[in-house]
Amino acid sequence: MRDRQLEVYELFEQRSRERVAGLLTDELIAEHAANPSGPHSDALQRVLRYLRRAPVPGKYVIVAVEPWKEYRIGVLSAARGEAPAVLDDGPYGTEEEAMHAVFRKRVDDLRGAA
Repeated sequence: MRDRQLEVYELFEQRSRERVAGLLTDELIAEHAANPSGPHSDALQRVLRYLRRAPVPGKYVIVAVEPWKEYRIGVLSAARGEAPAVLDDGPYGTEEEAMHAVFRKRVDDLRGAA
């Protein structure tokens, strides 16, 4: 038996992904690099909202190896209480640099999936 609700959600997700992928431009990425914390344009806000609603397992996060000095990118697991797996990316000297690196990884994943 088909789950119609799941089919509709998958269609919604596919169309959302395509719409957001269409918003990704070099200018939009440069806007995020210039000010990762905001304020952001409408297009960048839409992209960020889409990226933030990704499922937790496999989501990229910032790991403060040494606060205010060294940051790296981690990947969350599905296991509750398990520390994120730290990637070899970085290190990043500021939280803003790490925020933009996470954004770039999410964008690269989105472009690969679109």
